[in-house]
Amino acid sequence: MASDKVTACCEALIEKKLTITFVESASAGKMNYEFSTVINSGQILIGGMVCYHHSMKEDLLSISPGTIEKHTAESAIVTKLMAENFYRYVKSDICVALTGLTTPGGSESPTKPIGTIFVHIVFSDYEIAKRFQFTGDAESIINQAIDHIADLLLYEVQKEDKNLPEN
Repeated sequence: MASDKVTACCEALIEKKLTITFVESASAGKMNYEFSTVINSGQILIGGMVCYHHSMKEDLLSISPGTIEKHTAESAIVTKLMAENFYRYVKSDICVALTGLTTPGGSESPTKPIGTIFVHIVFSDYEIAKRFQFTGDAESIINQAIDHIADLLLYEVQKEDKNLPEN
């Protein structure tokens, strides 16, 4: 069952008639799943892709092995390229990419510990990049990330209302 934050985000997207796609690494498809459990999500959810292993990022999203080697698969630049490249292939109003470290064995370091999550969101006319730091086990980190993304999307969708002239 989707969290209240995901539900509120989906309801706002439905109201605005905005479609969304996800390209996920660390969350392994859970974000796409959570959004799919909201009533009427079929009106907004186009789908998504899980690219957990770097080979998927390279082969399907055209991210160069050199970029991944230089910056790591769990980095802001790789997350940005995932979002931008998937957005070009799959038509939607919004594309969300997520990478990060939820368990040991990746590219963790003192400056990028377990719990580091990178998010990049592409809208039709702008992009947002965020880095979050969460604590807990892998499931908790992923759930926190999904809720933060839902909050961020809700804020951005509602922000658009403020720019519209009143009739």
